[in-house]
Amino acid sequence: MSINHKPDQAVPVYEVEQSLKTSLWSKEWLIVYSLCLVGLLNYLDRTMLSTMRSSIVEKIPMSNAQFGLLTTVFLLSYGICSPIGGFLADRFQRSRVIIFSLCIWSVVTWLTSYVTDFSILLLTRAVMGISEACYLPAALALITDYHGNKTRSLAVGIHMTGIIAGQSLGFVGGWLAEMHTWNYAFYLFGIVGIGYALILAFFLKDKPVSKEESSSHRNEEKKIDFFQVMSTLMTNLNFTLLLGFWCLLGIVGWLIMGWLPTYYQERFHVSQGIAGLYATGYLYPFSMVGVVVGGLLADRWNQSNKRARILIPAIGLLIAIPGVLLAVNTQYIEIAILGFMMYAFTKVFSDANLMPILCTIIDEKYRATAYGILNLFACVVGGIGIYAGGMLRDAQISMDYIFLFASFVMLLCLVPLALIYFRNKTEKLAG
Repeated sequence: MSINHKPDQAVPVYEVEQSLKTSLWSKEWLIVYSLCLVGLLNYLDRTMLSTMRSSIVEKIPMSNAQFGLLTTVFLLSYGICSPIGGFLADRFQRSRVIIFSLCIWSVVTWLTSYVTDFSILLLTRAVMGISEACYLPAALALITDYHGNKTRSLAVGIHMTGIIAGQSLGFVGGWLAEMHTWNYAFYLFGIVGIGYALILAFFLKDKPVSKEESSSHRNEEKKIDFFQVMSTLMTNLNFTLLLGFWCLLGIVGWLIMGWLPTYYQERFHVSQGIAGLYATGYLYPFSMVGVVVGGLLADRWNQSNKRARILIPAIGLLIAIPGVLLAVNTQYIEIAILGFMMYAFTKVFSDANLMPILCTIIDEKYRATAYGILNLFACVVGGIGIYAGGMLRDAQISMDYIFLFASFVMLLCLVPLALIYFRNKTEKLAG
């Protein structure tokens, strides 16, 4: 099946700037802002469980292994169902899949507030993973449908700020559990999500297509099944290279963010609370700014260089690597924080440009499925990364060496990006 595209024509930078000035409140951007809030709820609902561990265990007795199993079950169901969720978004209306996903996981969040038994709590986490798996592939595909060559990376970057905000606000769950009960946060955010899904049902729509395009898509959809799409994607060399890049970068993210609080605690002898603040409070804001900057830079440079969306993530990693190396080779906590800020700011250039890169190598009809596959493998390597970090710690390996290994993996990330770049150097890439 052909995946060739008609590439977007280059647009002068001044036209990009003028477009942004005049259309930041257009329908295309309102779609991004509305989904940004959905992304925040998506990650807040999934992460707040870990911040209220003591409150939950007090009411629903469980071992440490059982509490860890709650996250494991979520990741497994989320990862396995991500390609299916993406396929549904490609096969049907992306906006309806988004609203359905938000509604289901919000209902599950609300129902979780009434759980009093571990086995039922485990079931709710599995169902939440299944329902949330449909959201991100559909949302990013819908955003790239609305945003073309001029603003695609920036639009994705702005949406990613919602996800990062949701991750950083996970502490709200623990705070509400202390102020009220552990059930309260699930009840509150479940109701908020259900209400927001009802609001989106009235105005969130797929991008309109012409009658000719609509007829063509309907005819082609009848000939496509899930396994055919999977085969088409997995035999696309550029896609498999991008998958390798995303897996390697996933290992880095889980290693650094998962073990950074421990690093601060052991290296600089600070308290658990202060270590957590340094590991999140100083990093998440920089990531939120970085993902927007990475998107904006890629959009502007893309007007004169069609491979800019490949180059910007590479440049980001080339800045992030020295940042980590600086952090692990200092005795001053201020310099270590600065180094990890550099990492947090530039590593997310990749997040802003992953879906836009997909748009250059994958047919638009398969974008959501392709991102779902990336999500699946991200969950797998995430689990591997956490386990590998634990094994290294059990073997009494210094945190410095763990982060040096992460720096080396970031260097390896440049290999698949370079192969995609040079394989397409003589070809015209789509926008």
